[in-house]
Amino acid sequence: MIRKLRRVVRRAYHRTVDLSHPARSPLGSSVVKCVVYQDGKRQTGDCPADEAIRRVRKSRSGFVWIGLHEPSQQEFASLAELFGLHPLAVEDAVLAHQRPKVESYDNVLFAVFKTVRYVEHAELTATSEVVDTGELMVFAGPDFVITIRHGMHGSLGPLREALEASPDQLAKGPLAVLHSIADHIVDDYLGVAAAVQDDIDAMETAVFAEHAGRGDAGRIYQLKRELLELKRAVTPLDRPLQALATDPGLLADREIRRYFRDVADHLDRVTEQVASFDALLDSILQAHLAQVTVAQNEDMRKITAWAAIVAVPTMVCGVYGMNFEHMPELKWTYGYAYVLSVIAVACFVIHRAFRRNGWL
Repeated sequence: MIRKLRRVVRRAYHRTVDLSHPARSPLGSSVVKCVVYQDGKRQTGDCPADEAIRRVRKSRSGFVWIGLHEPSQQEFASLAELFGLHPLAVEDAVLAHQRPKVESYDNVLFAVFKTVRYVEHAELTATSEVVDTGELMVFAGPDFVITIRHGMHGSLGPLREALEASPDQLAKGPLAVLHSIADHIVDDYLGVAAAVQDDIDAMETAVFAEHAGRGDAGRIYQLKRELLELKRAVTPLDRPLQALATDPGLLADREIRRYFRDVADHLDRVTEQVASFDALLDSILQAHLAQVTVAQNEDMRKITAWAAIVAVPTMVCGVYGMNFEHMPELKWTYGYAYVLSVIAVACFVIHRAFRRNGWL
C-alpha cells in the first residue's frame, strides 16, 4: 500500500513540460530557448543567438543561455563558430553517447551529464524498463551557457524557471547555472534511487514469500540490468564533480567550488546506494537460486520415495508374472488376497518410514 502511494506521488511531481516540442521552439528545430540574463534578471523576449551575444558583449554584463534539443551537426556548426567552441567538444556534443566528464578548453568548460528517469510500472516483469537514461551537455563560457539535451526527458524548463525566481543565484553567472544543472541532475539520481529501492524491497519480499515463484530469476536479472544503467550514469560522474569542487584550474571561484562540493557529497550518497543495491540484488539472486535448488532436491526426494514404494508391487507382480508351472500359492484359494495384503502392508510401512524422515 505504501509503495503504491509513493508511485502516485512520484507521478504527480514528475509531470514536466517537454520543451523540445516544436510548438515551443520558435527559434529553430533544435533551439528550445535563447534568453539573455543581466544582473540575474531575464530580459524580455527571445532572440537569435548572434543578436543575444551581441547585446551581452555590448553591455559587458550578463550572459546568454541557449538551450538545444538533439541538434544536428549542421544546426550546431553556426553556434560553435559564433562562440568559438572547440571542435572536439562540438563533436562530442552532437554525437552524444559520452561518459560523464568535465573538460576545459581555454576559458570554456564542457561538461557531460547522464540524465535518468524512473519508468513507472504496475508490476515488475522480466522485460520491464525501470531506468531510462539520456544525456545533457553544457558549455559554460564567460558570457554564455549552451545546454544540449539528448533524449525525451531531462527537460531544463522547470530548472530555468526556478533559477529565474532566484535572481541572486543567476547573477553569479554561467558557472552558477552549471552548478544548478549538476545539482538538479544529482537530485534526480536520488529520486530514481529511492524508486528503485522500492522495487528491490518488493522483489525481496516476493523471493522470501512462502510460495515464491521459480520464475523470479528473470525479474531479478532484469532489475539488475536496469540498475546497471543507473550505475553507468552515476559512478563516472564522481571524478568530474570532485574536480569541479577542488581544482582551482577548472574553477577559480572558491565560492562556486563550495557549491560543487555539496553536489559531490550528494553524488557520493547515491553512489553508495547504488553499490549497496547491486550487492543486495546479488544476495537476493543467490538466495533465490538456493531456494530453487532446495525445491528441486525436495522434488527429487519425493519422486525417489514414490519410486521405492511402487517398486514393491512391481517386484511382486513381476515375480508372479513369470510363466513357471510350479510356484508357491498359485493353487491356493486365498493366494491372491494374501499377496495383495502383503503388497499393501509393505507399501504402507515404506510410506510411513519416508514420511517420518521428511521425504514425503
